[in-house]
Amino acid sequence: MAENTSLEKDEINIIHTESSEAEAIKLFSNSYLALRVAFFNELDTFCSLNELNVRDIISGVCSDGRIGNYYNNPSFGYGGYCLPKDTKQLLANYDKVPNNIIRAIVDSNSTRKDFIADEIIQKNPKCVGIYRLIMKNGSDNYRSSAVQGVMKRVKAKGVKVVVYEPLIEEEKFFNSKVYQDLDEFKKVSDIIISNRNSMELKDVEEKVYTKDIFETDL
Repeated sequence: MAENTSLEKDEINIIHTESSEAEAIKLFSNSYLALRVAFFNELDTFCSLNELNVRDIISGVCSDGRIGNYYNNPSFGYGGYCLPKDTKQLLANYDKVPNNIIRAIVDSNSTRKDFIADEIIQKNPKCVGIYRLIMKNGSDNYRSSAVQGVMKRVKAKGVKVVVYEPLIEEEKFFNSKVYQDLDEFKKVSDIIISNRNSMELKDVEEKVYTKDIFETDL
């Protein structure tokens, strides 16, 4: 189920000359934020498999002022326009530079989506509902959102997937039916996966699968 993390030449321009300091700052900054997301997601995976209280552990880790209480809310992975693109670009720039961490940031995002999809599939649902494709609450951007990677993995196992996303006018998204009626969406979904908690799902919380514990996007 592993996502293809190879760097396509038509997507990533490998920089063989010295990049500007401004470009380097951007790439390293976004890659560090992606590292934070990946770190706490892997912490969540560890806790899930070892039946540990992830909220207590993250709160304890982040009580250290050197670490800080931000970008620590577990999710389905980092996504959006900048973080996936910039982490892959930075890794491409490292093509002749020894590294372990930069490669791990990119690979970890795929591993996280694999883990999430496997957990969902193990529940043997007949129909999985995707509640919103957007990356953040209040956003209108769902480009490269992490939940899409989970969605594709679940579909690859032959499980029916439907989507609730008011921003999409088309009847289908990646060949999955798009519902505009939230009540109908809830009825047909055995499991509803949501990157972040929502009051709209409180009446069916027994169906909801999420990794959101702090109810924040950061």
